[in-house]
Amino acid sequence: MRVSVSWLREYVDLPADLPAGDLEQALVGLGIEVESVADLRETVTGALVVGEVREIEELTGFKKPIRFCRVDVGDANGTGEPQEIVCGARNFAPGDRVVVILPGGVLPGGFAIGARKTYGRNSHGMICSARELGLGDDHDGIVVLPRDTPAKPGDDARPVVGLDDVVVDVEITPDRGYAMSVRGLARELSHALGVPFRDPGLAPAPGGTAEPAYPVEVRDTVGCDRFAARLVRGVDPTAPTPGWMQRRLTVAGIRSISLPVDITNYVMLELGQPMHAFDADRIAGPLVVRRAETGEKLTTLDGVTRALAPEDMVICDETGPISLAAVMGGETSEVVAGTTNVLFEAAHWDPVMVGRTARRHKLFSEAAKRWERGVDPALPLVAVARAVRLLTEHAGGAAGDEILDIDHVRPRTPVVLPADLPSQRIGVNYPPARVAALLEQVGCTVAQGTDRLAEDPGEVGVAAGTGDALSVTPPTWRPDLTDPADLVEEVVRLDGYDRVPSVLPTAPPGRGLTWQQRRRRAVARSLAERGYVEVLAHPFVAPGLADQLGLPADDPRRSAVRLANPLSEEEPLLRTTLLGPLLGIAKRNLGRGQRDLALYEIGAVFHPRPDAGRPPAMGVDRRPTDEEFAAADAVVPDQPRHVAVVLTGDVEPAGWWGAGRPAGWADAVEAGRDVLAAADVPTHRIEVRAAEYAPWHPGRCAELLVDGTVVGHAGELHPAVVAALELPRRTSAMELDLDALPAAPVASGPVVSGFPPALIDVALVVDASVPAAQVQQALVEGAGGLLEQVRLFDVYASEQLGEGRRSLAYKLTFRAPDRTLTVEEAVAARDAAVARAAERFGATLRGA
Repeated sequence: MRVSVSWLREYVDLPADLPAGDLEQALVGLGIEVESVADLRETVTGALVVGEVREIEELTGFKKPIRFCRVDVGDANGTGEPQEIVCGARNFAPGDRVVVILPGGVLPGGFAIGARKTYGRNSHGMICSARELGLGDDHDGIVVLPRDTPAKPGDDARPVVGLDDVVVDVEITPDRGYAMSVRGLARELSHALGVPFRDPGLAPAPGGTAEPAYPVEVRDTVGCDRFAARLVRGVDPTAPTPGWMQRRLTVAGIRSISLPVDITNYVMLELGQPMHAFDADRIAGPLVVRRAETGEKLTTLDGVTRALAPEDMVICDETGPISLAAVMGGETSEVVAGTTNVLFEAAHWDPVMVGRTARRHKLFSEAAKRWERGVDPALPLVAVARAVRLLTEHAGGAAGDEILDIDHVRPRTPVVLPADLPSQRIGVNYPPARVAALLEQVGCTVAQGTDRLAEDPGEVGVAAGTGDALSVTPPTWRPDLTDPADLVEEVVRLDGYDRVPSVLPTAPPGRGLTWQQRRRRAVARSLAERGYVEVLAHPFVAPGLADQLGLPADDPRRSAVRLANPLSEEEPLLRTTLLGPLLGIAKRNLGRGQRDLALYEIGAVFHPRPDAGRPPAMGVDRRPTDEEFAAADAVVPDQPRHVAVVLTGDVEPAGWWGAGRPAGWADAVEAGRDVLAAADVPTHRIEVRAAEYAPWHPGRCAELLVDGTVVGHAGELHPAVVAALELPRRTSAMELDLDALPAAPVASGPVVSGFPPALIDVALVVDASVPAAQVQQALVEGAGGLLEQVRLFDVYASEQLGEGRRSLAYKLTFRAPDRTLTVEEAVAARDAAVARAAERFGATLRGA
């Protein structure tokens, strides 16, 4: 939210010489994030003057409309002659007064202005828009000054457009909706600086009358617990918005539309109460406030026809919905150029309903942003009175004596606050009198609790509890104060976060990373060293992902946890495999020109627990019991950690050194082996064998086993899967369950032999269905203790070997720790290894 300091000064007595840095620190100290504090006087340098458009010549022959203007800038250009300026905007006419920056000036962002030839004409300067001046985001047209602007051509335009002010830009957290207004920020500054505050929300306003301003029926008092309205008749439809109001709206980033609409936006910014202005002559019959009915539609002010949901609140007349309550009005009842009778409406809506409606329709209006954060239910009559007064003052008309006020607001429930709770929670001594004084600063009513009272008029001014409890009734403008913890936070905030000591707890000795954490880091480091790039995907997936991955109907990965309040209705499920989001990231990178990809992710997947029921309700007033923790944990989905990789394109790039090598299923399998090696799983406990498992190609899929248990799969993705996900052919992937791996055994120091190895190669002919890993295991068992290493280096098949036969070639390394092996010893070990393979699989030495 952007607001000028001059507007804040109307309600809080800020020091005249308050530095911008002190203003920022005052807000930050109260927990309000300050984006910037800008002195607008320093943002534009050079001659920025008021100009009056004398002539406009339309230039043709260009791709867009261009106008050659002669603008009277008085004596600011040193000649007294009209300034010639080329401009593309079309929202001004001869006689309008505009803002002109002359050559030599510099606009925000370091944009220097000079004289140059463009579109065949000489242009000396620029006619400025609000965005170019740094006053807002509107750049559809230039700034046209109101007719009542007293400045004449050549005068300094800074005070005319508000560039002589200081603008504060703050980011309001969701729990502090009251601060999204001049009223709220002024109150906060009064707390921080200890200066007087005048609350515009307490301005006198006439109450409701027996005769309503307009017939209205509220059918849902939960969604709308207060509705106020008043009618103004005979308004001058041509009355312009006063310049001071336009400037304040522009600074806040709101475009000026018409006087009645601008007034509703102005009151919203000032008080924090969103409003709506109806053209009373375009309403047919009484108004009804209710939930929408299935099948109803409404065309909102942005021109979009929206299908309404039963949870949406709408304001209807005899024709049906005319406004999407608390979010945006409808086209059929909006104020138009000829509107003379204006019905102002100010209501109080359910924040939950508004938040869901705004997300459902993707319509995050300024009103909706405030409603979902909470608005003061005591404001409607004050806001209506303020809007009526502004409209009659600037557009004439007569305010109706009838005032509608349908009030179903429930009084605030007192919160019982243990007097010593702030001290216990924060570690700072807050006497009960100090606690009461701070809470009363924000409008709370503090009454006695269950014990005796101590009175300290000098510090508190009221009686406050000194023993067990204080009874605190929060003000209407603080809907966020509902629990003792909220009040504790308020005490700390107002007393000063800087008073809270920064004391770090002593770390218990002997504790570092767990073995699971060390394993994940080792796996991540191993993959990164092999050229894989880590990505972090959102854990949310669409319901159709299982079909795209070709998962069978009975696959347990189809059973996913659905979020009750997802970030996107298109992806409401939690992932049961890392591959879906990871393949989506690969597709996005491919779409941006990255052809060679090797990606990996380590993250949790979510497996629902069937028939788990609902978790127990747990409050914040105490620590849950062990039984409550166990009951809640029994409902939480199982969340094992997986690691997955995706490869596509070249794994070894081509260049002057030679041809590259495309990634394939073998690289995915090797990635699985690398993960197991990094996890310190001994080689003899690992087995790799052929498998069929979606979404992999049935002929190019391997399953990884540890101690006979399947822990993952790797290989080339099924052609139907890569087609459905729009990925290149031969895309390969691996996914492995890290939590399914056993803990690493205690590592013993390796025995380093100083004697030379004996290197022998063997090529065994076996049936093609025999896994190479099983043959290797047989060689290890048969060779005995002299075998140091065995590695498969070649797989060969030919007609000479016979159909269904293949040759597996292994490198065997033999070494003894205490002597140099003789040839006889090495050959005997080799023969024993081959004999075991022959016994188990019928293997024969190739060429024998």
